[in-house]
Amino acid sequence: MSPPPILLLKDIDLGDLNSLLFRYHLTLIISPLGQEIPGSFWGDEEAGLIQDQVYARLDTPVHSVFHESCHFVCMNQQRRSKLDTNAGGTATEENAVCYLQILLAAESSFICKNRMMQDMDSWGYSFRLGSAEAWFNTDAEETRQWLLKHRIVNETNNPTFNLRN
Repeated sequence: MSPPPILLLKDIDLGDLNSLLFRYHLTLIISPLGQEIPGSFWGDEEAGLIQDQVYARLDTPVHSVFHESCHFVCMNQQRRSKLDTNAGGTATEENAVCYLQILLAAESSFICKNRMMQDMDSWGYSFRLGSAEAWFNTDAEETRQWLLKHRIVNETNNPTFNLRN
C-alpha cells in the first residue's frame, strides 16, 4: 500500500491553521495558484517567509508551512527582524525546526505527528536514521534539550508558544 498524497493547504481548514500560527504572531498569506510565492527559498509550491508573514498557495504542503513557521520561532530576534526568504541558522537550529514542526502537528486539528513525519519523509527530508520517526523517537534528545533551553518547549515536551529570545 502506498502512502497517501502529501497533505496540502487546499485539504485543510485554513482557519485552524491561522489560529495555530497566530499563537506565534505569524500571519498566513495565500498567493494565487500559478503565481510565485513571495519569500520562498526553494520556489515552486514551497512556503515563503518574510518577517512575520508566511506565504503559501493552496498547493503548498502543510509541512512546508509548518517548517517555515518553525524557522521563525527558532531564530533569534535579531535575525527575525531582518528575515526575508533565507531563514539561515545552524544545523542544530534546523534540527529544532524539524522537531518543533512534529510537535506542532499534535497541536493542530488537521494533521497528527505521524502524518507530519510521513509527509516529511515523502517530501525528502533527510535523517541519518532513515526516517523522521526514527530520528524523533530515538536520536533527537540533543535537539529537545536545545528547544527546552530556549523555552520553546516545556519539560513535558509540549510547545510553549514562545519565540526564541
